[in-house]
Amino acid sequence: MSRSLGRKAWGAAFFCGFLFLIACGAGTTDIDGSSTVFPISEAMVEDWGDSIGGSARLVIGISGTGGGFKKFCNGEIDINNASRPIKASEVAKCADAGVEFIELPVAIDGLSVAVHPDNDFVQCLTIEELHTMWAPEAEGKVNNWSQIRPGWPDEGLRLYGPGVDSGTFDYFTETVNGEAQASRGDFTSSERDNVLVQGIAGDQTSLGYFGYSFLVENKDKLKAVAVDGGEGCVFPEDETINNGSYAPLSRPLFIYVRKESWEKQDVKDFVSYHVSYDRADLLQELGFVAFPERVHELVLDRFNRGLTGTIFGGEHPKHGTVEEILRANN
Repeated sequence: MSRSLGRKAWGAAFFCGFLFLIACGAGTTDIDGSSTVFPISEAMVEDWGDSIGGSARLVIGISGTGGGFKKFCNGEIDINNASRPIKASEVAKCADAGVEFIELPVAIDGLSVAVHPDNDFVQCLTIEELHTMWAPEAEGKVNNWSQIRPGWPDEGLRLYGPGVDSGTFDYFTETVNGEAQASRGDFTSSERDNVLVQGIAGDQTSLGYFGYSFLVENKDKLKAVAVDGGEGCVFPEDETINNGSYAPLSRPLFIYVRKESWEKQDVKDFVSYHVSYDRADLLQELGFVAFPERVHELVLDRFNRGLTGTIFGGEHPKHGTVEEILRANN
């Protein structure tokens, strides 16, 4: 078994629980949050543990980006994995609890739309057509493929998507429906992306969405759908996600580190390892897109300096590339 396949098998076995790296007298670092970012942290924990001989203990859970922020702002965990920037309401909760944080983008993801592989009529969808499917007013009314585009078959349309605590759900609904959390409610939801993959793969009239890495891992079970954001149909691929042409469904992924935890040497060592450009090949292996080296250097500089607060989220999310935002705020 290859290291990549072994890592995926390990992740599947612990998907509902935790990943432990056995302690040798060091403290515990608790990580929680996004299921999309989970494979990254899982792999970083495994590789970092190998590099230092397992001299620290890390515990990883999955409760969704929003669920992770609840724990994070309560001071229950050291690091929150997030598939979206922190919200203004979450910034306020952290501030009320006296929790300072360091915000670190770690990779680029392309939120991917997929159908059953036997679906032979859907090749590309516009943002408007995705809105027709997923808008709150579609609930109980838009239930057939023929309602999405003339000429498509009069077959049932069954939808699969992340749960409401997922950052992926927030990002998709804001991009497609114009407001985070605005969505029809009559779809099959799960905080676990593998459950969504299994649902779509077993349902010939299905459509769903999740992070790019799960599409890469399951290309033999799913059919990717190109998205037309106004400039033509573009498939989610490493190149299109990185160069921004897979718009508007490309997004950065984050980890958030409590400032109090940053003061612990184990946490400093692990996060420095995590965000280093030396891990770019590992991100690629997992199905994520690494930033250029200069961006990783800016992220590491931000962490080393312990710069707190959000520059990507909050009340007014910033616009521009990740590099531009980092350079303007480092």
